[in-house]
Amino acid sequence: MAIATTTQWWDARLNGENPELPDTTNTNTTWSKTGAGTPAASGGAWRVSDNDYNFVPTTTAYSMVVCLDYDSAPNAGEQIMFMDNGTYSVGVEVAAGGAFSLVGATTATTGDLDPDMTEEVAIPTIMRLTLTTDGVARLYPLQIIEDDDGAIVYLEVTATNDVSGSKKIQWGNNTGTIDWNNVYATTFGAFTPDELAMSDFSTNTLLRMGLQTVQLLKDSKRMHLKNFVDDSAIVYGYDLSSQMITRLTPPSVHVVLQNIKSPNFEALSGTRTRQEYDVKMFITTRGTDYKNAYRLGVNIMGDIFDDLYLNTGLSGTTDSLIAFTSDFDTKMDDDEVICVHVLTLTYMRQVSMLHR
Repeated sequence: MAIATTTQWWDARLNGENPELPDTTNTNTTWSKTGAGTPAASGGAWRVSDNDYNFVPTTTAYSMVVCLDYDSAPNAGEQIMFMDNGTYSVGVEVAAGGAFSLVGATTATTGDLDPDMTEEVAIPTIMRLTLTTDGVARLYPLQIIEDDDGAIVYLEVTATNDVSGSKKIQWGNNTGTIDWNNVYATTFGAFTPDELAMSDFSTNTLLRMGLQTVQLLKDSKRMHLKNFVDDSAIVYGYDLSSQMITRLTPPSVHVVLQNIKSPNFEALSGTRTRQEYDVKMFITTRGTDYKNAYRLGVNIMGDIFDDLYLNTGLSGTTDSLIAFTSDFDTKMDDDEVICVHVLTLTYMRQVSMLHR
């Protein structure tokens, strides 16, 4: 996992404005086109009649997210999204039955995503297209990586090796009528939904503080984390119910971003804020001898603390670890075999508010 850093963001954003005249408040890149079609606003969306709205990147790994719905369906086989990094290219085409195809050296097709809004509770369709420097292309339907059973949902193909030398990120449609509600693109990398969210707030909180902590613990070489806690048992704690916690074989670690607060703004007009985060770790162990489960939990907690203390919150001007608390479980019932210790770390960050 390569979660976006504080210097990586969506450098092209369309939120319903004219693609050629976007809001440049956040240094948004302007989309250009070569076709003669005339675009038109439709409510909070944009309707176009060319599929060549594009800009030319200088890098070789890209991500693009679109939110769209059909007023009238385009022709099957029409390309509506396209990326070319000069060596590899990939496109997304309209398929029959409300589906979309990821087309590179091979083709993979989604199920019906309901872009024509026919379901009882209909919402616009969101898709994320990514292309790596070495030609791996993915399409994330509805921004989903895996389903509730852990099965992979996204499509992946090898991009076409075209050696064009021409770089481009492109979108649009020639046939039918598509409401392009939002179009975001970044030239900073091929990011999954868990690596770059649609808002900087979400990226900085859930991803950089929560999921990045999970990954750091999975990568730990310390004795108890490395040898006693399986990587699959170190997870973000979306669900902390007793049924969910017991689904993972102890020992396990659940990471939770408990809260965030900003006591004050550090610069005039709010260009930079000081934010404080409480990141909580639940360390669960089990044993017929509660003493051994208790001691194993403390040892795992020690590895977690030492790794996070040495590897996070070290930049005194932008990112600091400022406090911690530890809550140690105690056996209260003769039948109790589960021990849950809790470690809470408090971070203070200086966050730039310039890219929203």
